[in-house]
Amino acid sequence: MNLLFEIEEESIPDIPGLTYIPDFVTQDEEIALITEIDMQPWLTDLKRRVQHYGYKYDYKARAVTNNAYLGPLPDWIKPIVQKLPFMPDQAIVNEYHPGQGISAHVDCVPCFDDMIASLSLGAGAIMQFAKGDKKQEFYLKPRSLILLSGEARYKWTHAIPARKSDVINGLKMERDRRISLTFRTIII
Repeated sequence: MNLLFEIEEESIPDIPGLTYIPDFVTQDEEIALITEIDMQPWLTDLKRRVQHYGYKYDYKARAVTNNAYLGPLPDWIKPIVQKLPFMPDQAIVNEYHPGQGISAHVDCVPCFDDMIASLSLGAGAIMQFAKGDKKQEFYLKPRSLILLSGEARYKWTHAIPARKSDVINGLKMERDRRISLTFRTIII
C-alpha cells in the first residue's frame, strides 16, 4: 500500500467556499521559504512560535488596529502573495511541533476580509472543520494551500488538533515540524 497514493485519494470536505490546492509551491520553493523563515526572529508569547508581517494580530484582544502596522510584507513572501487570488497585507507564520495545534476558531470577522489562505510547509497535518453537529476533516499535505471564503470562512470553525500523530485512511502517521503561512487582508 502506497501511503502517498492513499493521501492523494483523501477526500476534500464538501464545504462551500473551501478550496484546496495541493503542490501550490514546489519542493525547492518550500525549502527556500523554510530557510528564509528560520532566519527571521520568532515571537514566543504563545504555546507555539510565530512571526507577524504587515500587521501584528493581538491574540488577547482578538483584534488588529492601525497602530499594529509593522510595514509592508517582506520581499521573500511576495512570490507567494503574487500567486494568491487576492492581495493580502498581513501574513502570520506559525510553527507547530508534534503535539502542538490550534484550537477551533473562525478568524476574526471584523478584522479580516472575506478570503483567507494558509500554506503548509515542512509536514502535513489533519485539519478539522465543524459547523454545529457537522464535522469534517482532511489531511493538509506539505506545500498545499487552503483557501477559506464565504461559508467556509464564516460558518465553519477550523482547527489542527494538538497531537503527535494523525490517522490517515487507517494508517498512523507521525507528525513532524509543520510551518503554516496564513495570509489575510486587514479591515480597519
